[in-house]
Amino acid sequence: MLLKAQEASQLEHAQTLWQAIKSHRKAVIWSMLVSTAIIMESYDTSLVGALFAQPAFSKRYGRYFNHKKGYQISGPWQIGLGNATTCGTIIGAFCNGYFTDRFGYRKVLLANLILICGFIFLPFFAQSIEMLLVAEILCGIPWGVFATLAPAYAAEVCPLILRGYLTVYVNMCWGIGHLIASGVLSRYSNSKSQWAYRIPFALQWGWPVPLFIILFFAPESPWWLVRRNKVSEAEKSLSRLSYNRTPDEISSNVALMIHTEMIEKEIESGSTYIDCFRGIDLRRTEIVCLTFACQAFSGSALGGNPAYFFKQAGLGTSFSFKLSIGGHGMACAGTILSWFIMSYRGRREIYVTGLLCLASIMLTVGFVEVGTENKAGKFGMGGLVVGWLFTYYLSIGPICYAIISETSSARLRTKSVCLARIAYYIVSIGCATAEPYMVNPTEFNLKGKTAFVWASTGFCAAIWAYFRLPETRDRTYEELDIMFARKLSARKFAKYEVDAYEYEVEKLTRMHVEVYECQVIG
Repeated sequence: MLLKAQEASQLEHAQTLWQAIKSHRKAVIWSMLVSTAIIMESYDTSLVGALFAQPAFSKRYGRYFNHKKGYQISGPWQIGLGNATTCGTIIGAFCNGYFTDRFGYRKVLLANLILICGFIFLPFFAQSIEMLLVAEILCGIPWGVFATLAPAYAAEVCPLILRGYLTVYVNMCWGIGHLIASGVLSRYSNSKSQWAYRIPFALQWGWPVPLFIILFFAPESPWWLVRRNKVSEAEKSLSRLSYNRTPDEISSNVALMIHTEMIEKEIESGSTYIDCFRGIDLRRTEIVCLTFACQAFSGSALGGNPAYFFKQAGLGTSFSFKLSIGGHGMACAGTILSWFIMSYRGRREIYVTGLLCLASIMLTVGFVEVGTENKAGKFGMGGLVVGWLFTYYLSIGPICYAIISETSSARLRTKSVCLARIAYYIVSIGCATAEPYMVNPTEFNLKGKTAFVWASTGFCAAIWAYFRLPETRDRTYEELDIMFARKLSARKFAKYEVDAYEYEVEKLTRMHVEVYECQVIG
């Protein structure tokens, strides 16, 4: 088995991108289809925040302040609605870590597609803002499952060279969801009827049914099957995920998975949430959690849902939604470009540089707000926020998914991804609580000066990443296990040379020495 595992590892390192696409094109398609479920979460989270800028929605669920401010959803209710989905997604992400390990990716995904079909009725028929709040919490549960299941599945069904591209595609789905929401809301931005916000909610039914029918035939993750000691089923699943590969090649890949499992057992990597905070895995948990949380610290509460910010900055409702569409279109383009950048630059370099650029853009937005009050300055701020969105989706937005999927151990991957997403949600609650108070004209009314806050948190995040974030590019899971076991500095990961099978020889040598010493003493 050891020779087969070594052969599979060497093949993964030697495989070119085109060879991997040809031999694993089925895995690429299934991974992309599973990730498509994230479009629903992205669509809704963008939807609710942007609806605050829609007059029909504000009149139905808000209250009248005065002639100048008109109907507004108050600051506390903006916070409540903005965080309602996040609270639901925390529950969903935590449950996913348990249920996926027990029942597998496929069954959990299908069950939650059924759930979301039922929960969508609630926001569509909501008669009060309180009912809308409950609806968003319940809808958030399956969305939390989709958000954490997709990157883990992508990391487990694809070979080494495709791993980064398909985990990053998850972020592309976020961009697509935001873009669709912006386009739909722009279409109804000037409508005064209830359908201006009911139709956007209803469009969510367009995803679950066709996805359920297609994903019913999805193969289970071979890594999950190996963890459940279902080796023959893992080989069948790997055969379905690959194309024109011999039984020996498939057997070697499964042997590599088994070998990685053995290494993780040797370094005492468990499989429960508690184990994520023990020993070597504690460092890995810190990295995945803060890598995701730094997305929120970079200013995504302002830049990720810009329509309301644009409106309060004085750009008008219709133009705010159109500018938001442009921003999210740039976001999709940024994710596509990030695939090419990943081919030449490491995860760590892209992430740290991205954080510094985002913080610099936010700092510039703040200075523009302070330096001018004319319309040109407001358009300048709008352009900078669109630039921020492009930079975000070019750097930390997509690369984050590759980092969290690669950093966690195989035995704890699902739970680590869930904890990372939960950390992001918790930090997002704090950021989403602060942002409406800072921007809302009925509260602090800081407008563009809000960007100073996100610039400071962004620079702090960049400092953490420089000292703590390791490079995971072009490393198999077994190599990463050994490097973490040896407690390498984050800045040494990129150039460190490690042989997973030399590690195996060292382990066997230690065992022989221990046996010999026992015999001598005996």
